[in-house]
This record gives sequence, structure tokens and C-alpha cells, in this order.
Amino acid sequence: MYIGVISMRYAKALLAYADEKGTEDTVYEEAGILAYSFSRIPELRQALDNPVLPAETKLKLICEAAGGGQVSEELKRFVELVLEERREKFLQFMIMSYIDLYRKQKNISVGKITTVCPVAEEVVSRIRALVVEKTHGTVEFKTKIDPKLEGGFIFEIGTYRLDASVANQIKRVKQQFIAKNRRIV
Repeated sequence: MYIGVISMRYAKALLAYADEKGTEDTVYEEAGILAYSFSRIPELRQALDNPVLPAETKLKLICEAAGGGQVSEELKRFVELVLEERREKFLQFMIMSYIDLYRKQKNISVGKITTVCPVAEEVVSRIRALVVEKTHGTVEFKTKIDPKLEGGFIFEIGTYRLDASVANQIKRVKQQFIAKNRRIV
């Protein structure tokens, strides 16, 4: 069976279960922490793939990675089910699918602003307000600092990307200059 199909089925089940219990927000926060743990700690993935490690140990590991051992009963029962069905190698994909489904259900957009220096909170708030006005939902923003931009900014939300960086403008001018000089030769 395709990994995406398995992951999506389990994620939909987790979302429905959390909705039923009224804890979808808590599970979303824990899923975000767990997804971050998966991306930053490759040993976690290796431990879950280890067939010798007992399910109880894997459960404790996942609960620790999802919030320091104190996780919601819904997430804990979900992980127990995943371990019982021996689907732990798909858990990372299930968690990412849950996050995507939750964001779709709650109309949450994810944006990122990359600049050379830190951005004032009032600027981020104004941008957030503009995006909320256009999407009629909520926005989660991440800011990133990248000195390679040399100036300007890169704004990304969903599939939309606005690159107004000095480095990109220099690159475009260089490409235009090379293209014009090829015609002369």
C-alpha cells in the first residue's frame, strides 16, 4: 500500500477522534512538537524502525518527543494503536498529514519571511493582518534571517513566493546582461 494512503487514513482517524473529544488543538500542538523532533533528531526515526525495541519503550520515546512525557490521552492512544498495528515506520508521515488536515480544517495559512536582519514585530503584525484579510483565516508566521540576501526580503505563503531580495535582483541583472551579450557575439 502507498505510504501516503496509509498516513492519510490514520491522520484522518486521529483528527476525527480528537475532534470528537474536543482536543484537536492540543493534539495539533503536540503533533507540531513531534514533527519538529522527527526533523531534528534522526535517532528517533532509527529507534522506531528498530524491531528489537519493545513497543512500551517506543511509546515512551514518542511521548517524550511530543512534549516531555505529558501528552494528551488521544495522542497516546493513537500512538498505541500505531504500535499495535506495527505501522511505526509511517508515524512521521501520519503526524505531518494530521498537521496538514488540521490546518485545512481550521483555515490556517503558513507563511515565512526571510530578511537580512531581524524584522520588527509591528511589521510582522501588519503583514499577518493583510494575509488574514485576504484568506479569511489565521496565519502562522516564521521569520528567518539570511545574510546572503544582501537586502530586501523573501515572503512565502502556501505556494506563493515573493522574492524582493537584492541578491535575486543582482542575479536577474546578471542574467539579462549575459543574454544581451550573447546576441552581440
